[in-house]
This record gives sequence, structure tokens and C-alpha cells, in this order.
Amino acid sequence: MATKDHKKRARGLIEGLESRIHRGPPIHVTELSSARDFLDQHDFSPASDYFSRLAQIQHRVGSRAKEPCSTPGKRNYGGEAAGCWMQVQSAYDHVILSTCFGGQFNLQAGRIKISHRFNQEGRIDFVELKFLRSLHACLTGEIRKLLLVKDYQTIPKNWLTTTAFVLEVLPRELMFLHEGLFRFPHNEVVAWLVNIGHRLVEDLLQELPANGVNGGVAQNGRNPGQLCLSALLDDEVALPLLRQAASLESAVRVLDSKTVELRYLRRLRQPPHGSP
Repeated sequence: MATKDHKKRARGLIEGLESRIHRGPPIHVTELSSARDFLDQHDFSPASDYFSRLAQIQHRVGSRAKEPCSTPGKRNYGGEAAGCWMQVQSAYDHVILSTCFGGQFNLQAGRIKISHRFNQEGRIDFVELKFLRSLHACLTGEIRKLLLVKDYQTIPKNWLTTTAFVLEVLPRELMFLHEGLFRFPHNEVVAWLVNIGHRLVEDLLQELPANGVNGGVAQNGRNPGQLCLSALLDDEVALPLLRQAASLESAVRVLDSKTVELRYLRRLRQPPHGSP
């Protein structure tokens, strides 16, 4: 006879598989067999809702395996939102949001692209900087990982606390994002680099329903396969992921010059005015 605990575990198992039908990653046949074994071993009735839902999942997985894949594995969106140009690259288990920033320092012009990769639970995988035009000409075109979550590809996707590697000396071009950035303590700077990605996602989502985004991309442009940002509303993978990312905020504890402890919590309030 299935106990209350068994029913709770079965519900979580079935709901997890149902979520992955739409959001990924793909469900393997062995996982379906394992779920059915669990129900059998704990005496769930074959007429129960658990078996019925599992059968529906199995049917969906089987149908998709027989159908040719008409949807590209990656989708690329671009346009203007919240006063800046954004690019969103969506795959089955992650999204990368990129934004460009420019400015001047000592009469030198510079421009960088900052990219935040979020996993399927909205957690950060890495923050990356590309020098589009560096203040040091020799760095133009180079890419640097400002922050990289340790083992991000294998750790649980809904982690709350983890270790991340940080660039020991941050590029001064980050001043283009926040003029006084380097006046703040190191832990606040690192947390800000993560949180600015979450806030940009939040800004984007606020403008999407109101049709506040611009930039339908011409098919003969530089990115012929790029969709306009408003098409994100129809992306069953990216949209739930972005909503999750928009709800999160991080705090950072410095461990040493190259590693930090990154901790997530739900955003409770906006940061004080003037803070990074």
C-alpha cells in the first residue's frame, strides 16, 4: 500500500517529468522505466492518476522520437528593450543574454559585450566579457570569463549556494556599466556583475507584454536567422527560464582572490539607490 511519503515522491517524480516535456532536458526511456518500477514496487493502483500521467508522458516521448525535428536546437533573438540592445540565445536547457556597453576613459573610446548564461532554473552559469573595442588595442576581440560557476554543467540546477571562480583583476572597461563600480568592496562588485543580468532579464520581461521592445530583424541583415525579441513570448523553453531568472538575486562571500561563494535568494526589494 502506497504511503503518504510514497505518494509525495511519486507526485514530484511525475511533475518533474511533465515539466521536462516542455522545458528539457530530454527524457530518457530508462527514466520512464524507473518511474514505473517505483509505482509498481510501492503498490500504486494501475488505475491511479500516477500511472495515467506516466502513460501520457511515455506517449509524448515516443511521438517526439518518431517525428522529424523541425525546430532548431538553438534560437536567436535580438532587439531593443529597456533602452539598450539585447540579444537572447535560447537552447533546450539554458539561455544567454548579451548586452553591449560603451564609453570613454582618458579620451579613449571602448566598447564591450557582457553575456550572462542562465541554466533552466534561472541560476547563473557564467558571466562573460568580450572586448569589442578595448582600451588596450591588443585585447580587442578577446573574451574573458568574469565569473564561472564551478562544475555548472553537473551540479543540481536549482542550487542555492555554490563556489564560483572570478577573474582576479577585473577589466577597467566595466566602468562603462557603472562609473563608480570599483569604489565598492570586491564582494559587492562580483554580486553586482551577476545581479545586473537578472535585472536586465526583469526589464526585458516587463516590456515584452506591453510590446515595448523594438527591432524586428530583417532577414537580409547581419543575422538572417535572428528573431525579434517579441517572439520570445512564444518560446516554451526560454520564457519560463527567463521568468525564473528575473525573480532571483545573489549575494557573494569572497573566499580568496580567485574564488567566491555565490548564494541565491528570492529578490525581496530593489537595491538602495547608488549601490552597484
